[in-house]
This record gives sequence, structure tokens and C-alpha cells, in this order.
Amino acid sequence: MRKLRHNSCLCKQESRQKCSIPALPVGVGDGIVRPMNKPTLVVLAAGMGSRYGGLKQLEPMGPGGETLLDYSIHDAARAGFGDVVFVIRRDFEERFREVVLSRYEDRLPVSCAYQELDDLPDGYSAPSGRTKPWGTAHAVWASRTRVQSPFLAINADDFYGADAYRLIARHLETAGGCEFAMAAYRLRNTLSPHGSVARGVCAVDSSGWLEGVREYTKIEARGGGAVHTDSSGGTTEFSGDEPVSLNFWGFTPEVFPLLSRHLASFLDCGDLAGECYIPTAVAEMIAGGLARVRALETRASWFGVTYQEDRAMAAGRLSALTEEGVYPSPLWKA
Repeated sequence: MRKLRHNSCLCKQESRQKCSIPALPVGVGDGIVRPMNKPTLVVLAAGMGSRYGGLKQLEPMGPGGETLLDYSIHDAARAGFGDVVFVIRRDFEERFREVVLSRYEDRLPVSCAYQELDDLPDGYSAPSGRTKPWGTAHAVWASRTRVQSPFLAINADDFYGADAYRLIARHLETAGGCEFAMAAYRLRNTLSPHGSVARGVCAVDSSGWLEGVREYTKIEARGGGAVHTDSSGGTTEFSGDEPVSLNFWGFTPEVFPLLSRHLASFLDCGDLAGECYIPTAVAEMIAGGLARVRALETRASWFGVTYQEDRAMAAGRLSALTEEGVYPSPLWKA
């Protein structure tokens, strides 16, 4: 892999640069006809769910056999999103198209982008021995060939709640340049009782602008709060009220050249066994003055399925929401 001429893991020397790329014509390159002036939903579905033990994206959770993806698509469509791009791995494309895409093709325009190990910024190549893609920031970057409008990037295996989609959709209606947004959840409402989780803990100023995000990869519930344990055994205590990122990010296409620069910087830092996370990339953009990010506090109820034991909890909460009339059952009418 080549080195950048001005190698820096934070690229702070390039602060306050303007960010602009030309808009692409609608539907370029993929034959997908997209509604004009509507944002795109980008679903990060390339992860294999190693801790859970399978393709969580395909697990029935709702009372009518719905997947968590079904609820995401349903809430996004109601909030005004116009099309969906799924970022997947080619090695399960056939099954994904058969089981997942077929559920939505009559409801919204859908297409796939591919997160591939050797899809890297110009001049870089995958090192020998690397077998997995480069993380969530790389996955968002992989959608660049399919996205021509402001977009929301989400995990495929999380339930975010309708309020979060409405908040981001309103932001994206007037989004431009390098002004982005995220949905901020309270840490204590995002933990699993069955093991540790990774969370991006956010610093937010009094005006609601994100000041930075620090990724913690091993946070566990403790009492009413939480604790992080690092690789050396050191711990950091949290009250549980901290705002956190759950990969619910509103971007404009101007984020793609910034992600390309971040990926190059990440590769130059030499952590070839690590992953390149969205919160880390966003924190770098903010620190360098390259982007501003609104932290939109949401009232939505979030839950995910990190471990097999989380499945029963998720199914129970979806049943409760259905009984309360928040969602119909079945979610999709035949």
C-alpha cells in the first residue's frame, strides 16, 4: 500500500477546507428509477453477525413473521424515503435477493451495493491475509455508486423507532454541503443484558452540534449505568445518560470524498487487523473542520439483537408495539 504524501491519522492540517462534489444524474449506472427530491435509505447488511451466529437480517421477529429490516423499511417509507440501497457481501447475494429484496421490490425501488475487501481508495490494495471488509465507514463508502441524494445509513439488524426516521427525514429535506446529522439515543436504553456491546459515545454542545464521538467496543450494563473495559483491563464508568450513536447517520453525497480520505488515513496508520468505524470517521471530520453534525435527540425506542438471547426480548417488544396499535399485523399487506 502506498503512503499519503502528508500522512496523518487525523488529517487536521487540512481543516476548514470546502467540501463539494458534483451531483450525479438520477439513476446513473444502475438502471434504478428513483423518486426526485426524496432521500435514500442505505442499509448496512454486510455483517455476518458472528456473535449471534447467523444472518440476523433474515430472522423473523415480529408477530407476523416480520424481520427487523421490515420495520426499518416500513418506518422509512412512512417518513418519506424514496428508495433503498442494501450494502451486502457478494457471497450471500443470491439468498439476500431471494429472501430480503423480494419483500420490498413492489414497495420501494431497491438495489444493492457491495462491500468488498479490495474496494479501496485509489492507490491502495488489500494486504495479504486480510479476509474481512474494513468496517462500517467502509460500508457506507461502498454505497457511493448507488447514492445520488441525501441519505440515511443504518444497521440492518437494529430497530430504531419511527421518531428517529422522521427526525432525520426532516433534516435531509434541506441538507446540503457537509452538514450531516445523527440520531442520539441514551446509553442505558441501548444495552444488552446478555453481554457487551460497541457504542459511539458522543460529546454534544449546548446548541445541539456534535463535538466528537469516541467508539467503545466493550460496554456492559452495570446497575443503572454502564462500564467499559479496555484491552488492558482498565475501566471507564458511565452514568447511562450519555448520548450515543447507533449508526443512524444522515449524510449528503459530499461525505464520500471525506470517507475516501479517512479510509486512506486509516490504512496509512497500519491497523490492518482493525475496522474503520463511522463514528471515528465523523469525529475526524469534525476535528478537522470538514463537516458539522447535528445530534438529534430521539424519543424512539431502540433495541437490537447482538446475542441469541436478545431475540426473545426483541420479539416481545415488537408484539407489544403491535398490540398498542403502533404497527399493523401483518406489517405488509399482501
